[in-house]
Amino acid sequence: MKEMLLHICCAPCGSASVERLLAEQWKPTLYYFMPNIFPQEEWEKRKLYVEKLAAHFNVDLLVGEYNHDLWKQQTIGLEQEKEGGARCFKCYEYMLRSTFEKAEELGFQHFATTLTISPYKNSKKIAELGSEFPTYTHFDFKKGDGFKRSIELSKELDLYRQCYCACEFSMNNSKLVTE
Repeated sequence: MKEMLLHICCAPCGSASVERLLAEQWKPTLYYFMPNIFPQEEWEKRKLYVEKLAAHFNVDLLVGEYNHDLWKQQTIGLEQEKEGGARCFKCYEYMLRSTFEKAEELGFQHFATTLTISPYKNSKKIAELGSEFPTYTHFDFKKGDGFKRSIELSKELDLYRQCYCACEFSMNNSKLVTE
């Protein structure tokens, strides 16, 4: 089995992603790094369900630091951008760079992200940004009904499904941009 550090945004997105990786003979270590989540209570709630998911699949979990202020510094000037636009791209890049750095620190030869399972995330842009990092391995987890499977698994495992992406800018945004 090939080892991988898998950036995980939430348990529902991670569910079908981890299932697929295990079926394809990968050994993922989950890395919950989502300092963009607002408020911190939401981050804590999502973390509990990521822990539940890791236990279900019997995979290791690392939890990154919650530093929302540092994340906001990455998106200064982009607060008014529409959902799915430049602010989100900056956020993807920040998550990928941070996961790459953690993978390098821990000696992983591969890393990926569960962000690609969402129909609200631009997988092509994530692949483009990920290609800047030599150990990024792109999976478009939404392909092959991945998102549908994540909904099924979320119900089966009784996982909390949030109603917005993560940051305060997406909390009340009803116009999500798809690929």
